[in-house]
Amino acid sequence: MEIKFTTRELDLMAVLWERGDSTVAEVQERLGDELAYTTVLTILRTLEEKGYVGHTQEGKAYRYHTLVGRDCAGASAVRRLVQKMFQGSPELLLTHLVSDRALSKEDLENLRGLVDERLSSKE
Repeated sequence: MEIKFTTRELDLMAVLWERGDSTVAEVQERLGDELAYTTVLTILRTLEEKGYVGHTQEGKAYRYHTLVGRDCAGASAVRRLVQKMFQGSPELLLTHLVSDRALSKEDLENLRGLVDERLSSKE
């Protein structure tokens, strides 16, 4: 399943993934910038139409919850990134990551460990 979020939708999903079930006001409060209540509500409704969030009624308010996990959404985003930015080559993405001077030795060792683990599970 391909999952696509706009930047703003992803901002709201991040709040729901971190906070859990939330009302519109609670999501609005957690966002880093000033976004109108009606705008947050519209985005949540759009996410619901796309099948990414659902809601339950709590008094007069709706409490929104995610229907897709962060891992699933992340995997879909990485697949799109590899296709669009790295000519469909995960190797090019990894090359880009490990050549980044901002990565610490610890980061690189962690990446090596993940690759080694993946290789050993293929045997």
